[in-house]
Amino acid sequence: METVELAAEIRETRPKSRRSGLRREGNIPAVLYGPKTKATAIAISGAELRSRVSASARQRLMRLKSSSPELNDRHVIVKEIQRAPVSGNFVHADFYEVDLTKALRVSVPLRFIGKAHGVGEGGILGPLVREVEVECLPLEIPDVVEVDVSALEIHDVIHISAMTFPGNIKPIFDTDYPVVTVLPPTVAEAAAPVAAEAAPAEGAAGAEGAAAPAAAEAGAKEGAKGGKEAAEKGGKKG
Repeated sequence: METVELAAEIRETRPKSRRSGLRREGNIPAVLYGPKTKATAIAISGAELRSRVSASARQRLMRLKSSSPELNDRHVIVKEIQRAPVSGNFVHADFYEVDLTKALRVSVPLRFIGKAHGVGEGGILGPLVREVEVECLPLEIPDVVEVDVSALEIHDVIHISAMTFPGNIKPIFDTDYPVVTVLPPTVAEAAAPVAAEAAPAEGAAGAEGAAAPAAAEAGAKEGAKGGKEAAEKGGKKG
């Protein structure tokens, strides 16, 4: 795994307003800790952190470069990054110091490669997870784990136990969970019953339409009858 450098300096924790000042300067308040490391408040460049961390390599190993002997040449990984809710800018970070001689557990993103045979038949590739937890030495942490889906037919599934991991990387799981599958093509035949159900309603509407002229005709006859009776009564009076 590629190791990148990240500039860091010890920061003052008082007053609290100093954090806002750091951010205005383009730096980010952070904390460094580890099994043998006392929690230490540090400041890092926000621009450097953004360039070092990506969605595809979140657990990238970094080596701190600092004028302080307490920080210089320490190997760390990012444990957590806090972002501003609206802008999404980094506002705080937690770094975990690692021992290069001891294995650790990290989450690594997956990359699905190849074109599944079932997709060629109209199926849809359906990733069920986007990352997996693995155990390995810090210098062996992969940027991604590739999953070849070429042989998948419709309804086929690749489970975590069937995946191939490079080197000494060991997947960690309690249940042999599915990682990716090929879903069957969607069927639009469900629209047919809806149309069939709509037909009686249209027929009913037609019956109502036919009834309307009949009612009008009956009304007209009733009106003519009433007019005739009125005329006869008027003639008798005259």
